[in-house]
Amino acid sequence: MSTPLAVVGFIVALIAGMAVGYLVRLKQAQSRLQSVEALSQRLMDDSRREADTLKKEALLQAKDQIYQMKLDFEAETKERRAELNQVEKRLTQKEELLDKKAQGLETREQDHTRRELTLIERERGVDEQRAQYDHLVAQQKETLEQIASLTQDQAREQVIQSIEDQARHEAAKTIKRVEQETKEASAKKAQEILAMACKRYAGDYAVEKTVSVVTLPSDEMKGRIIGREGRNIRAIEAATGIDLIIDDTPEAVILSGFNPMRREIARLSLERLIADGRIHPARIEEVVKKVTTEVEASIKEAGEQATFDVGVHGIHPEIVKLIGRLRYRSSYAQNVLQHSLEVAFLCGIMASELGINPKHAKRAGLLHDIGKAVDHEIEGPHAVIGADLAKRHGEKPHIIHAIQAHHEDIPPESVLAVLVQAADALSGARPGARREMLESYVKRLEDLERIANSFQGVSNSFAIQAGREVRIVLEAERTTDDQALLLSHDVARKIEAEMMYPGQIKVTVIRETRAVDFAR
Repeated sequence: MSTPLAVVGFIVALIAGMAVGYLVRLKQAQSRLQSVEALSQRLMDDSRREADTLKKEALLQAKDQIYQMKLDFEAETKERRAELNQVEKRLTQKEELLDKKAQGLETREQDHTRRELTLIERERGVDEQRAQYDHLVAQQKETLEQIASLTQDQAREQVIQSIEDQARHEAAKTIKRVEQETKEASAKKAQEILAMACKRYAGDYAVEKTVSVVTLPSDEMKGRIIGREGRNIRAIEAATGIDLIIDDTPEAVILSGFNPMRREIARLSLERLIADGRIHPARIEEVVKKVTTEVEASIKEAGEQATFDVGVHGIHPEIVKLIGRLRYRSSYAQNVLQHSLEVAFLCGIMASELGINPKHAKRAGLLHDIGKAVDHEIEGPHAVIGADLAKRHGEKPHIIHAIQAHHEDIPPESVLAVLVQAADALSGARPGARREMLESYVKRLEDLERIANSFQGVSNSFAIQAGREVRIVLEAERTTDDQALLLSHDVARKIEAEMMYPGQIKVTVIRETRAVDFAR
């Protein structure tokens, strides 16, 4: 019996211990739960405080950004306002300029109106003078018939001669005054003269100096030059920069272009392609490149040979190349390189006669037309271009001055400059130097002298400078200085009306009194 009771007691004790342990653990769990809840509450409070802090910082940053954006906007607005103010100032200036131009135009219109009124008044004065002249003629007629016992025809001749002399005197004064008034319009008149000269001469010159002809072995070669769908002719034109004209001309192809050097390269290339027979784009490019190299080498050799022939040394290599390029440049069909050599030799001869350094004279003569090598690439007179090139490549000042003054773009200030002018005129003006038919050349000279001799009071006339100038010698006892001025104007107008010529013709009238006596 004691054993079961012990077991029961043990079980009860065990249950009681388990209950006590459970209660202890339950209490511990409750205390842990409370501590966890307290911890979570603290974490939530900390999170709320951090969120409030972050919110405040975000608000401050947003306010800073808004303030910065406001400053940027104000700065940009200020710049825009400044730009607008500048644009407004420019517009105001332009408006002022337009107003000034309008005022200038109004002033010019008023000046033209005043001039028209002045001319009308002058015409009235001329009419009144004419009436006075008629009255004086009648009076002189009566006086001559009564006093001199002349016939009516004789009196008429004397009166007409007297009135003609007086009218010529007044006309000469009027011409001088009108020319003085029209100096402001001289540029426009010069342009009209140049346009007239270009119109007279440009057509023939363009055909003669911008076209080369290549002879073909047969007309079948034209098709090979054109190629399939024109690829060969396009390749030639692209490689050389020259236009090929293939038309009905038998056994010939025309090369057209303003650059004589490119035209020569195209001509040599085409001749080689025809001789070789292989004509296709790759071969065309190869041949054109090879011919270009050869032509450039020949240009350099021509320049070196020219300097060697003349006997001048120390010329810059670039100037030597430009001298060689003159081989492919012509002026009035005269080769410019040959012309430069002639001028150099003439300058050397004249300088030796005058006791001037002939080497300097030859150097200036050889380089005087160097600007023509690039005048199709640079705007301006070739004398000024040549002087700039010479200065750039280290030529001496007296050589540069002689180059620039040889066409009187600036007044010549040295004997050397005058020598270059004279040698240039001698080389260019001699008969045959510049290709022209002998008959037309002689005919032009005869026409100039015929027109000059057709006027009264002319003692003799001479066409010089290969027809570029006509000099008229007057009889001093039969003419006056005013009549000389009037005669130059009349001769120039008659030449313009009756003759066709390139460039311009200078009319020089000479009237002088010579007293001659002999000492015996």
